[in-house]
Amino acid sequence: MQQALNAAREAAMAGDVPVGAVIVDRASSRVVAVAGNRVEQDRDPTAHAELLAIRMAARELSETRLSDCDLYVTLEPCAMCAQAIAFARIRRLFFGAYDPKGGGVEHGARIFTQPTCNHAPEVVGGLEEGECAGLLKEFFAALR
Repeated sequence: MQQALNAAREAAMAGDVPVGAVIVDRASSRVVAVAGNRVEQDRDPTAHAELLAIRMAARELSETRLSDCDLYVTLEPCAMCAQAIAFARIRRLFFGAYDPKGGGVEHGARIFTQPTCNHAPEVVGGLEEGECAGLLKEFFAALR
């Protein structure tokens, strides 16, 4: 999670919402992707850290299914990212801060509990929650 937090800090320094994601290949215990949000930098509303990390990992592993991979992300994924996690067949999802307004895992759409969801990873929320939430609070407080 520390690598994800570092990626989130880098995103914040570039003017993006501080969310970072890391994908680990459990077969090799190797980090295969690290990404921070790039929505503002890329002017792309889909450039969330999770999606960027999934794309990187798929290229790195030459796989469309990341079933031996775990995703660590600093914020509860939104519905768009949760669906991408399901499509990628991520094995386990670990996230830091909960997102009552925009989350799609434990809040909102709860993608993984929908009958149309084709894959639900094991989910662990609240990992380093205080540090992850603090980073977001600082970022948004500075904007006000």
